[in-house]
Amino acid sequence: MTKQESTKTEGLSESIGRTGMTIKEGVVSSLKGINEIEAEIVSLVRITVSNTLRAAGAIASESVDIAKDVVKGTIQATEEVGTGLILSTKSVAKGVVMGVSDVGGDVITVANQTVKGAVKGAAEIGADVALVARRAVDGVIEATKEVGGNVEEVAKVAVGGAIDAAGTIGNTAVKAVKDMLVGVVEGVKEIASAALPKPRTQATPDVEESAPGPEVTTRTRSRRGE
Repeated sequence: MTKQESTKTEGLSESIGRTGMTIKEGVVSSLKGINEIEAEIVSLVRITVSNTLRAAGAIASESVDIAKDVVKGTIQATEEVGTGLILSTKSVAKGVVMGVSDVGGDVITVANQTVKGAVKGAAEIGADVALVARRAVDGVIEATKEVGGNVEEVAKVAVGGAIDAAGTIGNTAVKAVKDMLVGVVEGVKEIASAALPKPRTQATPDVEESAPGPEVTTRTRSRRGE
């Protein structure tokens, strides 16, 4: 390699290195911006929900209706903008649960309704139902952890709500949501088995296998009698 070629190679490597660093800095900056936006959405939803519930004075029933309205409003907003539903779903779900918790509302019921609303809304506008379900479940679980609620119970009803909502869309949606949420519920005790009823399918063969037992015994005795 000539000296000129060596210089060109070093210059190219240095240029590529600078480009990589520029992209890295840009990505880090963008991610910081996304985190700030998500935090703002959580705060906005939380304050709006808690203030509305305090003004209404009826926590139990009103919180469910407000959860539906908040999710619906988010979906309508993303329709107008064109993108961002999957990104904003977690923040909205988290904000709803925290807002309801602030006024002593039923977090478990609202978690279920919030996830259902997100899944159905995603289907209405043709968004990825499974991803939206995952983001919504992530949001309600994260919120429950922060407010000191029953994470296992909330996770169960959230996963169940996602699957129920997917059931109104079709079998393909149910399978996609189940596949996506199996990974989410790992690490939360007994949630996967509660939400995805595997033990029922395992119980049937045991009954069938044990049934022939008495027949074999009877035949053996009759032979001895002969």
